Amino acid sequence: MIKITLRFSNFAILAFIAFSSISLQAQQSELSVEKIMQDPEWMGTFPSRIQWGIDSENIYFQYNLEKDPDDSLYKINLSKHSEIIKVSQAEKENMIPRYGDYNDKRSEILFTEDGKLVLYNIRKASRTALLNLGEGIRDPQFMADESKVSFVLNNNAFVYNLDNGSITKLTNISKGTKVKDKEEKLSDKNQWIQDENLDLLEVVNQRKEKSEASKAYRKSILEREPYTFYIGDKQISGISISPNGKYVSFNLIKRERGDNTEVPNYVDQSGYTKDLPARSKVGDDITKVELALYNIEKDTVFMVSTEDLEGIKDLPDYVKDYPDKEWDEKVREVITSKAYFSEDGAKAIVSIRSKDNKDRWIAQLNLEDGILKTLDRQRDEAWIAGPGLGWSFGGGTLGWLHDNKHVYFQSEATGYSHLYLLNVDNGNKKDLTPGDYEVFDPELSNNKKYWYLTTSAEGPDVRHFYKMPLMGGKMEKLTNMVGNNQVYLSPNEKYMAINYSYSNKPWELYLKKTGKGEAKQLTSGQSEAFSNYGWRTPELIKFEAEDGVMVPARLYTPSEETKNDAAVVFVHGAGYLQNVHQWWSSYFREYMFHNLLTDLGYTVIDIDYRGSAGYGRDWRTGIYRHMGGKDLSDQVDGVKYLIENHNIDPEKIGIYGGSYGGFITLMAMFNEPDTFAAGAALRSVTDWAHYNHGYTANILNEPTNDPIAYRRSSPIYFAEGLEGDLLIAHGMVDVNVHFQDVVRLSQRLIELGKDDWEMAVYPVEGHGFVEPSSWTDEYSRILKLFNESLLDK
Repeated sequence: MIKITLRFSNFAILAFIAFSSISLQAQQSELSVEKIMQDPEWMGTFPSRIQWGIDSENIYFQYNLEKDPDDSLYKINLSKHSEIIKVSQAEKENMIPRYGDYNDKRSEILFTEDGKLVLYNIRKASRTALLNLGEGIRDPQFMADESKVSFVLNNNAFVYNLDNGSITKLTNISKGTKVKDKEEKLSDKNQWIQDENLDLLEVVNQRKEKSEASKAYRKSILEREPYTFYIGDKQISGISISPNGKYVSFNLIKRERGDNTEVPNYVDQSGYTKDLPARSKVGDDITKVELALYNIEKDTVFMVSTEDLEGIKDLPDYVKDYPDKEWDEKVREVITSKAYFSEDGAKAIVSIRSKDNKDRWIAQLNLEDGILKTLDRQRDEAWIAGPGLGWSFGGGTLGWLHDNKHVYFQSEATGYSHLYLLNVDNGNKKDLTPGDYEVFDPELSNNKKYWYLTTSAEGPDVRHFYKMPLMGGKMEKLTNMVGNNQVYLSPNEKYMAINYSYSNKPWELYLKKTGKGEAKQLTSGQSEAFSNYGWRTPELIKFEAEDGVMVPARLYTPSEETKNDAAVVFVHGAGYLQNVHQWWSSYFREYMFHNLLTDLGYTVIDIDYRGSAGYGRDWRTGIYRHMGGKDLSDQVDGVKYLIENHNIDPEKIGIYGGSYGGFITLMAMFNEPDTFAAGAALRSVTDWAHYNHGYTANILNEPTNDPIAYRRSSPIYFAEGLEGDLLIAHGMVDVNVHFQDVVRLSQRLIELGKDDWEMAVYPVEGHGFVEPSSWTDEYSRILKLFNESLLDK
């Protein structure tokens, strides 16, 4: 029987629906859906947004000890470890921000505050407002000569002299186009009359000649004024000023609005239906980016050409699947980062990505003529990604060492994201962190002699913080707690504030000296109601997939007394995300739900299927051109493992997940009906041609170029395979995965004559639910689905 149910935030009207399942839970578990899906504040308060004070004496973080409507800023002083103090408004206003640029001695920091340029002397603890120009100053930096600082104002580059207070404008960049002088052209008749008049009247002729001479003189003066570069209708971004003040680079961006989808909000406070602006669909990417180099001494701008980059015309491998189509070998469009200048300002590098995201070049930019020289090319026939590689407009790990000849970056060239050094003078490249693991967030020490970095060297399920010599060598492990250690170094690098968690323990703040020794716990935020339950530590296992690889998973097993021989497969969302690890999951509600299911006798498995993060390039790209391929077969193989090793009844298998997990659930219910008897697809993509460009085009290319990939990856094409019981749940104001996705799928199911499916819609919810009533309703329905479809047979 088909049921489409509208859910509103007032939970009282569905109490009768949830009563039977909740009362069943109460008989067998301390937990209930209502309890675990209530406002997360019931769990306690946990630190977030951790930062150090500039003096390395205070750790600041968001926290909530007073049951305020929202978190507030708190601090712990190193001399008073046990005292957590709420920060006053006056102290907040006087805090030195986390961002800013230090001088070489790290005795001063430069930053902006309310658009003003500010210098803070750390030793004297004094703040000096340097400039207030009435408009927002951005991106201040000490120059190579530290008596001068550069900054950006109104899309132009400036230099401020700290000694005499003078300001020099380096560039003259202007919107629009240059207005050309217009000369009035006379008709033949009027020209004859004017010429005759000038011949007859000498004074009039002299005045004309004098006016033309004055005009020519003024024009010659104007031509000697600073060169003005007009950007037309383009936007400017990524302004970068060389430390020697001789060069400025910037990106010119032209965006054209595509055919965006409007998402109707039926419950707007006005009482009227209002359209929410949302994204366009995959294939609608018409952003164009150009890199410009402003040579100050030559007073001109070079437009940087990427047409000679190695492999710029290469076609992707997938074109062989379309032998009847003609493919032009043309220069591919690219996205350029800002220029990264060496510390002396004499050299610059740029990160460049092809818009099809199959190539990433690091190139040296010749500062005299704007010509590029390729230093490193990373090619991936799937798509470029991985820790430290950033996104389309640069970012990620990239910069210069202080010797002005080595650049550093991250690359997946070996199959795992590692930290590299490259000598721009001789081209020698070195992998500083070789091994089958990944590197995260490397940063240089204050003295520029070491790296600090986080890695998964001890296994993909843990994260530790290390110190390593600048040119590579043995890594010294600085953390020792098993789980995830998110380290925040004090500005003087003597201490580490560690945000730490374990599988069954939410995040808490610890303090440790940078070196040997034990970490001291500073916060204990769990509520009594939360800590009274014995939260499980899931068992980490690996099972063999059909292609022979070992797939990691989290396993929750019930006691023999409660075991009901049914199993539930949870599929995490986001695609590229890791959930099989030994730290507190971002899916904390689902983790608690799995504890409830286990109490009730279910066996639960949570798989890091192909496409998940944390396992290197091959795992990351295992879904290329076929979502619902290996990522789905990994779920099926996980079920086989449960049947063979945990005596699970093959007729009692359920599956559920949200977003990408919802998509996999649909593919499972449509393509593996013999494996899965029931499934709950939450906020799921049903047709990848209707999702966004940035994510989808990487994995499936573009629909017009690679329709095969979309046809085999979209659930809507396989809906005829539905046999089991399906729950579809979706927020109606979802501007990420649009409600339109499940509307189209429901029409398809209706036309196919399918029954035994229902859809619950949530009028006030977007992609990530907010209201506890919505969470409670959704998971009550999931539990009811599994109880009725898997147990009542």
